[in-house]
Amino acid sequence: MGLGKRFAFLALLFFCHASTNQSAQAQAPADAQIAVFPAKINLSHAIDRQSIVVQQTLANGITYDLTSVCSFRFTDPIAEYKNGFVVPKKNGASELIVSHQGSELRVPVEVANVEKRLPVSFSNDVMPVFSRKGCNTGSCHGAARGQDGFNLSLFGFDPRGDHFRLTREMLGRRINLAVPEDCLLINKATGSVAHSGGSLMSRDSEHYQTLLRWLETGATDDGGKVPTVKSVELYPKSGVLNGADTQHRLVVLANYSDGSTRDVTQLSYFSASNEIAAAVSPEGIVTAASRGESFVMARFGAHTVGSRFIVLPKDIRFQWPEGVKANNYIDQAIHEKLKKLRVAPSEICSDAEFIRRVTLDLCGQVPTPKEVRDFVADGSPDKRSRCVDRLLQRSEFSDIWVMKWAELLKVRWAINKISYKGAWLYFDWIKSQISNDVPVDKMVIELLGSKGETFSNPAANFWLTEPTNQKIAENVAQVFMGTRIQCAQCHNHPFDRWTMDDYYSFASFFSKVTRKAGTDPREKLIFTGGGSIKNPVTRKVLPPKFLGGERPEIKDKDPREVLAQWLASNQNPWFAKNLVNVTWAHFLGRGIVHEVDDFRVSNPPVNPELLDQLAQKFTESGYNFKSLVRDICNSRTYQLSTQTNATNQSDLTNFSHGTLRRIRAEVLLDVISQITGTKDDFRGLPPGGKAVQIPLGNTSNYFLDTFGRTRRETVCSCEVKTEPNLSQALHLINGQTIENKVRQGGLIKRMVSEKKDDTEIIRQLYFRCLSRKPTDKEFEKLLPTVAENKDRVQGLEDIFWALLNSREFLFNH
Repeated sequence: MGLGKRFAFLALLFFCHASTNQSAQAQAPADAQIAVFPAKINLSHAIDRQSIVVQQTLANGITYDLTSVCSFRFTDPIAEYKNGFVVPKKNGASELIVSHQGSELRVPVEVANVEKRLPVSFSNDVMPVFSRKGCNTGSCHGAARGQDGFNLSLFGFDPRGDHFRLTREMLGRRINLAVPEDCLLINKATGSVAHSGGSLMSRDSEHYQTLLRWLETGATDDGGKVPTVKSVELYPKSGVLNGADTQHRLVVLANYSDGSTRDVTQLSYFSASNEIAAAVSPEGIVTAASRGESFVMARFGAHTVGSRFIVLPKDIRFQWPEGVKANNYIDQAIHEKLKKLRVAPSEICSDAEFIRRVTLDLCGQVPTPKEVRDFVADGSPDKRSRCVDRLLQRSEFSDIWVMKWAELLKVRWAINKISYKGAWLYFDWIKSQISNDVPVDKMVIELLGSKGETFSNPAANFWLTEPTNQKIAENVAQVFMGTRIQCAQCHNHPFDRWTMDDYYSFASFFSKVTRKAGTDPREKLIFTGGGSIKNPVTRKVLPPKFLGGERPEIKDKDPREVLAQWLASNQNPWFAKNLVNVTWAHFLGRGIVHEVDDFRVSNPPVNPELLDQLAQKFTESGYNFKSLVRDICNSRTYQLSTQTNATNQSDLTNFSHGTLRRIRAEVLLDVISQITGTKDDFRGLPPGGKAVQIPLGNTSNYFLDTFGRTRRETVCSCEVKTEPNLSQALHLINGQTIENKVRQGGLIKRMVSEKKDDTEIIRQLYFRCLSRKPTDKEFEKLLPTVAENKDRVQGLEDIFWALLNSREFLFNH
């Protein structure tokens, strides 16, 4: 039958939240809670000040900014509340009493050194002004070549160099200490002379006064050691805004190395991840727009922090559906978030959908028709959990995760890097770890501590996958912590907490890794030699330091072993979270943090409570991978139908319904071979080996390349492509893969020879491909079409071909 007729069969399958705040809160409910941020106020010099925000939270989760309608008084007038700020009057301790509709909250206040007026600090006062105004961003003077002949370090990572460029480069042009208010720096900032960045500040603004005071006092650099920012806090941590135009103010508090704190709200740079839902002004005022969720960020110095804001239609009515119960802690965390969003989860998927979904996810196969019928007929309430347990014991489960770890660890051979035999041994080592249920922490510790000849200790081939130790450090951070630190190699990370010192201190753990020729010319010897790493800007040698952690004692120790023990422990906050996130993405189609290897402040988890609980349970289980998978697959969330309801049809991120996931390349080819009864040949595997068992990234074929199999050239999760495209569609329709397999397998001819009628054959095909029986409408359309075909086998093969081309087959649902 021609292609046009086959398209006809295929078509049959496709056919068959300011002022609105206060008015809304004229009478607060009795169960409303009020909080004041920050919870404690410390003022440490004459011009110190602290803004505050008062947040009310209703029982239904809605929040309001009540700051402008509260009254404020002090038990002892050592300070006053003026123009939105607490400002000092005299030294001492007191309490700020915040009152609203009969409720009172007390905030401790301490004032010291009111007689002291701190000098302007270049690092802590002037540099933040440049950052706030965007002067040192990549689109302005922070670009590699600067802008208009003037260059600043990107996001201020090099204050000393910036001070030199401002005060010594082109001497007398940029600043004028004789007439500070009429120098080029001031005139360009205020727009008095042509400036491509436009006017950035007025002459009566606080930022202008800071620059002017710095110039008036000699434009000096900081003398001696100045306090550095240790951490930054953003208040409130979250909010649920009731309707468009609802507003909520933010407060940013910096904590310094000398123990002092400072309100840096007016010096922080604000941004929002989703301005369609909620935007944030330069002054830190969040304004609701359309229904959705926005992560609002504040950047001060090298620190970026964020708060999550949900925007709801004004006074939306919502009732959590009866009968929706949590199967486990996963569902509890998901349901709590959905209730805040006023979203109801979908119904549970059917038994036929579940067994197909879970078999594909756990084993990379589709269930047999008998397995489907037996499962659907089973009336026991625990049949789904028993099905999960049964699939976890199959060897195919290990094959799937060996493949995924081989991708993460870049198992491939490459000339002058890792030999074919070495790559094979490396793959076999990974396979033995996964197949023997070795806890992930033990596996990682052995991997990062590996040394010796790469044939006798296959794990040591890990050190041959990259030519430089710095690249190895980047890969370790990305694979085992989900953190991309590459940006911090040249400058402080623009969207995360990492500085250049962080980058090179972490890379220092690997600086002593040495490679030389082994006994066999195809292998290498890995050992700890000598070496150190410098920050290229400061030229300082940096000893090893945990990423985001302390500097360990490594005297007389292999730094890699010290790192491995920390990395694969609960002292490292990212290890467990990263691994559970990768696992979650495999089963739900996207990570709680997405992309899965991009943990950063500006890419927060959509459900941080869920991520924390999954990581905690995984750690408590001794990093038992099967235990984690069991929890996910037994959750109601994993078992949700892909059919949406009125409340969740636009939700793409909060796991309120199942998602259509195109089956990945290796699994798709294996499933087509399984259903048609054919075999494939791959280099290094015996005849009939499966695509998921291919050991090396170099081995592939046209089908796998077309459908996005990774070549394992990087550790990035983006190498695996599962998005459908035109090339894939054309290959399925016009290519030889499905056509040849349908004929070579001889399934149709065999069923015809067994005297099965058309109804039974079509039913068998549906069960094999889609794990369900045909509907009456599908029978009604297909049976006459086969009967009209002069070649019965050809007609039935065309139905088989159409099923294997259908979206229902190609996607896991």
